[in-house]
Amino acid sequence: MTRFSLARLAALLRKEWIQVFRDAMTLRIIIAIPIMQLFLFGYAINSDPKHLPAGLLSIDASKYTRTIAAALSNSGYYDLRLLKSEGEADDGLARGDLMFVVEMPADFDRAVDRGETPSVLIDADATDPTAIGNAVMALQQAVTAINRDLPPIRQAKPQIPPFQFVVHARYNPEQLTVLNIVPALICIVLLFSTLFVTTLAITRERERGTMENLLAMPVRPIEVMIAKIVPYVFIGYVQVGLILAASTIFFQLPIRGSLPLLLAALGLFIASNLALGVTFSTVAANQMQAVQLAQFTLMPSFLLSGFMFPFRGMPGWAQAIGEIFPTTHAVRIVRGMLLKGNGWNEIAPELWPMALFAVAVTAFAVWVYRETLD
Repeated sequence: MTRFSLARLAALLRKEWIQVFRDAMTLRIIIAIPIMQLFLFGYAINSDPKHLPAGLLSIDASKYTRTIAAALSNSGYYDLRLLKSEGEADDGLARGDLMFVVEMPADFDRAVDRGETPSVLIDADATDPTAIGNAVMALQQAVTAINRDLPPIRQAKPQIPPFQFVVHARYNPEQLTVLNIVPALICIVLLFSTLFVTTLAITRERERGTMENLLAMPVRPIEVMIAKIVPYVFIGYVQVGLILAASTIFFQLPIRGSLPLLLAALGLFIASNLALGVTFSTVAANQMQAVQLAQFTLMPSFLLSGFMFPFRGMPGWAQAIGEIFPTTHAVRIVRGMLLKGNGWNEIAPELWPMALFAVAVTAFAVWVYRETLD
């Protein structure tokens, strides 16, 4: 056995450094992942969302109504806009365009001046209790905001509040966190399982030496892509069935929307993840690179989807990035259909971004697909 040699060690270290720098993609991803984590956790994640979209239903623009609207806006939590009807309010809450609807009762000013304590109804989208919690707590500021406008006879009785807010938590009356987490968890489980399973599809063929057989077949790249995706779509549906059954039995998760429509929407989500995985497998030179590409995509897709942190609390640039990933749209669809009973009209705006994403990444994979081993 030869003795330890610094010269041999130096030669081996030189060889390893050369090999590291030759794998440029892996090196870039290793450097980029911690930087991305820093920016996502430092800038994008916010558990106290502000400027939540809210609607105001009021028969007349009275003095007290204007004061309350101004107080809600000044709190920083409510971005109010005037609504024309209750139907518009219900549609906005169902689609997620509104988080709150403030409904002022008729003759509100008269009731306050007479010494009564009228109720102002707040319809809140409680599918994400974390997102609305601080906004609901800020309502008390608006109760005291109209004190300076009260007539002297009311100001002499400060112990009697001029009005009260009545919060109606829609879709999740008990504001259970589990009803917010479990529907989104369906999408996250599908994301992890379907993305990784096809990420290794083509790189595995190369490393096992079976790529030559595939290239020798008279098939087109698009045919290879579809063949790699389709079997796992059915496996994804098996996972969906198991998760829905377990969620219903153990967590009493309601299914208020159409189950066939939900399965069709989730099928599009599964296909988009599988297409992304095949794209990574096509671009990567080996399985390690493919897995690293998948990990690089998983974090923003996971954190910017609204699964754990309120989507409305993120800055504009983070929301724009989140809108690119199918997970964001799938989470909205599943929550909306299971908790709100949404139908085709409500989920259609979330379907086309997923379809566009699937088509775009598949087209890119076909374009970069190499029909040679070089």
